[in-house]
Amino acid sequence: MTSNSQDASGHQIHNHQSRQKVRNSLKLSILDGSAYAAMLGFTQNFTTPFALVLQATSMQIGLLSSIPGFATAFTQLAAPGLAERAGNRKRMIMTAAFIHALMWLPVFLVPYLFRPVGVWWLIGLVTICFVIDSMSFPPWGSMMADLVPEELRGRYFGFRGRIAVFITLILSLLAGGILQILSGKVFAGFAILFGGASVFRLLSFFFLSRMYEPPVTREKDNAPGVMQIVRTMGTFNLGKYMIYIALIYFGMMLSGPFFSVFMLRDLHFNYLTYTIVTSASIVANLFFLPFWGRRADRAGNLKIVRITSWLMPVVPLLWLVSANPVYLVFANIVSGFTWSGFNLASVNFVFDASEPGNRTKQIAVFNSFIWLAICVGSLAGGYLIPHLPHFLGYQMRALFTLSGVVRGIIVILLLRTIIEVRRVPGLSAFNVLFHRPGLKERVKNIEEEK
Repeated sequence: MTSNSQDASGHQIHNHQSRQKVRNSLKLSILDGSAYAAMLGFTQNFTTPFALVLQATSMQIGLLSSIPGFATAFTQLAAPGLAERAGNRKRMIMTAAFIHALMWLPVFLVPYLFRPVGVWWLIGLVTICFVIDSMSFPPWGSMMADLVPEELRGRYFGFRGRIAVFITLILSLLAGGILQILSGKVFAGFAILFGGASVFRLLSFFFLSRMYEPPVTREKDNAPGVMQIVRTMGTFNLGKYMIYIALIYFGMMLSGPFFSVFMLRDLHFNYLTYTIVTSASIVANLFFLPFWGRRADRAGNLKIVRITSWLMPVVPLLWLVSANPVYLVFANIVSGFTWSGFNLASVNFVFDASEPGNRTKQIAVFNSFIWLAICVGSLAGGYLIPHLPHFLGYQMRALFTLSGVVRGIIVILLLRTIIEVRRVPGLSAFNVLFHRPGLKERVKNIEEEK
């Protein structure tokens, strides 16, 4: 065998081994996502009820949603530099995951150790949880963008997300049942939830440790730094997109943290009813993620962002119609349909539009702006509630109306300024939603676009 043949054979073996590592890592990422989703099922809908049991005010509920976001917004900008110092992305991800797992343990001790000022301790500990967890987001997003081929991202992340949402749903229902059964010992119930969250995050850490990290594309010598990206955001397509998505989250967070307060404090739902209503959006996410994933791969991620954006203003307005739990289940199904497509496509568009050599920094800026919007939106909502008039019987409904109006204004003014970066067929919203072309038709559409 000649040296050239040996080189070719060795190259083929290396490529095969790399492909096998990628396939295994994609499977492990689904397991990681499943364990992470279990943690979310025990926490994401239950920190606010925990705060209410600790006698939190509306302003403190706003702070619970906003301060973690505010801290995360700024620490995101430091994540790319920390990943570089760590030596690789995977090491940074694993370190953050391990510390995040341990941070849920002191949360359930709050009512036992810090009862007089428990709400403030809860806000502080949840903030630390958010900050540590979020430090892994930019390197994780960069690594996954390298692992998942562009043409499969919609389907892969849709499939991964569907499994994660299903697990979140089951664990959320289980958590609601635990709190209902232990309603006479509610702090013990929350201790089970947050202790379980720590265990599931440790399991996520284990799966992450077994994943393969592809070689990082070398950053260009003249690549812009994080602060340069921030300063010039209004001048390039991805920057305009980041601003738009952040403002949508601002409009969402005006009301987002207060649906739980509305149900538990104003409507006096018990934990079981509350869990059923909130789980409706999770079920819708579960059902519609593959639907949106297939359409994002076919029509482009920006098309899905556009379609779901026009539904955004409607979501909070649905809560003005009725306080009946059955109706609110329907309202949350609409919310889950909308947000499942929006969240999937909005993140995948960043993967499409970011530069491989500078992706970690661009993802960090994207996450930073979203968390800043979450912070400001939550603070604004918490501040506005006491100053708003009663509308249809409740101050909360005035806030829901304001949130819908703000979302509508943002969509009308900014959505049209963003451009698709992938070559995709020109399809109407109707065709995207209701038509499933065969392979020949898909090829024909792409050829016509060329």
